Amino acid sequence: MDPAADPPAPVATAEVVFRARGLSKTYHAGDVAVPALRAVDLDVRRGEFVVLLGPSGSGKSTLLNILGGLEVASAGTLWYTDHELTAADDDALTRYRREHVGFVFQFYNLIPSLTAAENVALVTDIVADPMPIADALARVGLAERADHFPSQLSGGEQQRVAIARAIVKRPQVLLCDEPTGALDYATGKRVLETIAEINATLGTTTLVITHNAAIAAMADRVVHLGDGRIQRIDVNARKLAPSELSW
Repeated sequence: MDPAADPPAPVATAEVVFRARGLSKTYHAGDVAVPALRAVDLDVRRGEFVVLLGPSGSGKSTLLNILGGLEVASAGTLWYTDHELTAADDDALTRYRREHVGFVFQFYNLIPSLTAAENVALVTDIVADPMPIADALARVGLAERADHFPSQLSGGEQQRVAIARAIVKRPQVLLCDEPTGALDYATGKRVLETIAEINATLGTTTLVITHNAAIAAMADRVVHLGDGRIQRIDVNARKLAPSELSW
């Protein structure tokens, strides 16, 4: 994850890190079965930036949570490199989340009584080789705000602290669920710039859930979901920078 290392391989030829086949998830409310994901086939390559786009209830969050090891599929198979996640037990999924995945959610989930640096430091004890906390904060443009508490930070700054907390583990995968959903237009763009920068400089495989179709233009590929199924996958011939987006 050294930013001075060789640049990541072109996405089109990079290793497949996620391979989902027939991935399904059904929830049960009493005797009622509620399908959330239906027979999804999807490959994601190392270093790829993928946007999952679709309305509420389309299966975006369910798919992201299964990829991140937060939920278990009801049927189908999911591989992360050479590890079959759908065959993993709870302990193995916990190790996978700790060692390989960083999460960013719509709400920042920072601890109010801790500074930005202390919030980022919370996860450094669970991984073998964390990034220096100051480096993680510098990567999201908050080096000068390390000693500030969440109440002293704007919403966008708090979200960037959450991103720093996610990347301090040096994760191979960054999963973002509506990371700009609680932010205004300008602040949302700044957060998207941060996520794009992490993807570009660290080569972190990045998946972002959004209902905002404009954000799709910054991705390598856009996976459109509806009714728990992949409706289509679009490839962007040219990725737009977040500064070029408009909505």
